[in-house]
Amino acid sequence: MSIHELESKCRKLQELKDFENEVKAEIAAMENEIKALMQEQDTEELTAGQYIIRWATVLSNRFDTTAFKKVMPDIYQAYTKQITSRRFTISE
Repeated sequence: MSIHELESKCRKLQELKDFENEVKAEIAAMENEIKALMQEQDTEELTAGQYIIRWATVLSNRFDTTAFKKVMPDIYQAYTKQITSRRFTISE
């Protein structure tokens, strides 16, 4: 692959990522409009034609690693393992 082809691919990739960000922003805006309507109607479920829209509260329990690390740093360190990964970036 030539430098010109590589540069072209990077440009196209950046355009696609920009488009992805625009679409994500539009999705978030639409979701927020629907959530606002549901909050206004004080409901967790709406029906719109063939769609059933749910916005429910979900409770979950998560382990607080920060607090555990402060209270028991030796045990935290004993069960911590290093992970290796690769990061792909393109910058201008």
